Amino acid sequence: MAAAADSKETEIDDLEPVADETADQARLVVASYAKDAEECRMLLDMLGIGPETPEPAVAE
Repeated sequence: MAAAADSKETEIDDLEPVADETADQARLVVASYAKDAEECRMLLDMLGIGPETPEPAVAE
């Protein structure tokens, strides 16, 4: 069973970022099939192509 876990970690480490054009196309497909905005956000986040949220400003 440990070998399977090691295999998954290796696969995740081998992943490369998705090209912007591919991500844009995937977002359009997901948005067209999602039932509502919340489902769309959830699916995009699961795919790792969801909208990036800005970091909150730190008061100095």
